Amino acid sequence: MNYNEVKQHGTIDFPFELYKLHEPSSPRYEMAMHWHSSIELIRVLRGALYVTLDDRKYVVKEGDILFVNSETAHGATPDNCAYECVVFNLSFMKTGNPHCDDFIDELINKSAFILEHLEDENVKKTVNALFDAMNGERDGYKFKVLSSVLALLGEIKEKGLYSSQIKGTTDRSTQNVMKLKRAIAYIRDNYDKEITLSDMAGVSGLSTKYFCAFFKQMTEKTPIEYLNMYRVERAARKLIGTDMSVTDIAYAVGFNDLSYFIKTFKEHKKCTPKAYRKIK
Repeated sequence: MNYNEVKQHGTIDFPFELYKLHEPSSPRYEMAMHWHSSIELIRVLRGALYVTLDDRKYVVKEGDILFVNSETAHGATPDNCAYECVVFNLSFMKTGNPHCDDFIDELINKSAFILEHLEDENVKKTVNALFDAMNGERDGYKFKVLSSVLALLGEIKEKGLYSSQIKGTTDRSTQNVMKLKRAIAYIRDNYDKEITLSDMAGVSGLSTKYFCAFFKQMTEKTPIEYLNMYRVERAARKLIGTDMSVTDIAYAVGFNDLSYFIKTFKEHKKCTPKAYRKIK
């Protein structure tokens, strides 16, 4: 299956990107379930973040670090939370030295997986140094970013904070994640059109009745809640990046009722689309 998210994180010559998710009006504040080939680090600055990684649930609190391995489906719901994410291309860290590259290749090829909830204090210190360098972007910060990632991989390798399989993964859970990914990929490919529960269930190979329960169990949201959240995020990007009218944006992201669009947008972003455009 193709990667669900194919956007370039950072630039080709420095594929690292920081996302600051400090308030409900922040783009992607509520993280819709998605996956990508890049590695992602999440740190919580305030409050609590309810995170799903494939079918595993975590409550991440202030000071905690979570590691998202390549191609892991992940989403998050904040609870009075400020959090940040760094997404980067692990292949970029290959040095040409086989002593380093062999471990990186294992992670890329998914013959090794870094433990998801990283509690080691030295690991946290290294991850925080990475975030601080990305936040500052002062002269020379790229050296600090690269050195922090290499130091992090060194800590993980030295302390054995990885395994050949993610804990709790079974053939059944893997199959469930693939069904979920098919549904999410379908939603993201067709969010601007009319989508029915039957459509979503069909691509997952499930009955409509079972699909609703399955999707809620996997994502903590109903299929319609997920669809609306994703449509709102797409609308938020258009409000910031285009001069399209609110009405045109509503129809462009799949809403066929302007009042319902404004109501749904306000539920997610705590302000109207018009106010959001002014704020941003």
